[in-house]
Amino acid sequence: MRRDTFLKSMLAAAAAGSLPLSAFAGASLKMMIPANPGGGWDGTGRALGKALIESKVADTVQYDNKGGAAGVIGLAQFANASKGDEHALMVMGAVMLGGIITTKPPIGLDKLTPIARLTSEYNVFVVPAESPLKTMKDVVTQFQKDPGSVKWGGGSKGSTEHIAASMLASKVNVDPKKVNYIAFRGGGEAVAAILGNNVTVGGSGYSEFAEYIKAGKMRAIGVTSEKRLPGVNVPTMKEMGYDVVLGNWRGVYGAPGITAAQRAALTDMVIAATKTASWQEALETNKWTPALLTGKAFDDFVDESFASLRGTMHLAGML
Repeated sequence: MRRDTFLKSMLAAAAAGSLPLSAFAGASLKMMIPANPGGGWDGTGRALGKALIESKVADTVQYDNKGGAAGVIGLAQFANASKGDEHALMVMGAVMLGGIITTKPPIGLDKLTPIARLTSEYNVFVVPAESPLKTMKDVVTQFQKDPGSVKWGGGSKGSTEHIAASMLASKVNVDPKKVNYIAFRGGGEAVAAILGNNVTVGGSGYSEFAEYIKAGKMRAIGVTSEKRLPGVNVPTMKEMGYDVVLGNWRGVYGAPGITAAQRAALTDMVIAATKTASWQEALETNKWTPALLTGKAFDDFVDESFASLRGTMHLAGML
């Protein structure tokens, strides 16, 4: 029997429960990361790959970074190159949904196979250390006085930091269409713009700014979580009187055209990975909130997220 045929039969058997997942350890998985190295998707993909190996459901994981257009470029490559490949995974999340809505690509997530939501990372807003705006209240006061003078910097148009800035505008009686948002292609560009005083306020996941906050180069002035992040002394937007709660969730999809049994096996592999010590360490280090969701519940969540995001982006004039 050919090795690939053997692995397929093992996957199906594992999904059916007749074999343990460790029975097909030795398989080489391929991980599409539709972003440049160093950002949140990259960190998520590589942490998951490490955990998949630690859980002994995979022997090796090959990574392919393909950034651009809020993940849409990597999405197209993954969809075209991995049809029917039960050993392929792609990192995705809330940002990709925004990219799909704004760019209307010919290939969308509906062509792929949902596997799991993994985490939610809340946005932290920061200002350069030497900024005269010391608090979120200072930013809001300036924002209300002259919306265009406050430059908000972050990820792609329609990203969670863009949505959060628009949500804040609506809460403080500023027209969301007047948000002066500057989109960057990756976390490195955004960091450089903040440190160079080229934007007034920067937004991203805490993990992307953590080293600069700790080094005193950036001042964190608000986080979009319901409660303060563990071990992070940054006030929530909500506790400051701004009802802005928004999580930047991340997950993984499988290739187009895989079978239900192969989807179930991949899902079980990912679940096993989230139980490893290395995955728990990644959650703690990056201040990611665990948010595992699989099966129909994940399918429904993505559909609902698309609908909610379209509504918010329409009100903010992003479409």
